[in-house]
Amino acid sequence: MGTTASQLGKDLLSEYQELTFLTKQEILLAHKRFSELLTKDEKDLPNTRLPMNRIHTLPELKSNPFRERICLVFSTSQHKDGSLTFEDFLDLLSAFSDSATMEIKSHYAFRIFDFDDDGTLDCGDLEKLVNCLTGETDDTRLTTEEMRQLISNILEESDIDKDGTVNLSEFQHVISRSPDFVSSFKIVL
Repeated sequence: MGTTASQLGKDLLSEYQELTFLTKQEILLAHKRFSELLTKDEKDLPNTRLPMNRIHTLPELKSNPFRERICLVFSTSQHKDGSLTFEDFLDLLSAFSDSATMEIKSHYAFRIFDFDDDGTLDCGDLEKLVNCLTGETDDTRLTTEEMRQLISNILEESDIDKDGTVNLSEFQHVISRSPDFVSSFKIVL
């Protein structure tokens, strides 16, 4: 029993609609796009995992500087390899959908930006975040002093309890003052 479109039954489709912020049409399109990345042999297997490098071929992720972190955060693989099942893929699309709440979006954004997965955004996470946004080429990379000043400014603005890190609630507080966040934190197939 594979994951071809004919095998995405009404009951499963209804369940996916209840558990995600996606419409029936969005789920069917997600299934089509996911299935297109499967090999012929994989289409006949249940719960096939797509490796991260194949997920990255999707145009919606190909140029996203956080594509690797996105896959790692949404992957349920015990190997922590960023591979995604169809349900992982739906969770990803649901969190990035227009219908997802600010709380859901900010929770996942925080997890994506928490590069060391320690539950806080520290100087190391913030530096990696800035490098993802600016690029890591010699032309775009910030100098050590520019990076230090930028991280200092970010912490000054965001670190309410002054512990040198940004926790989830501090992050959500900052995001709540950013009107563009919800509309820009999306992936549309």
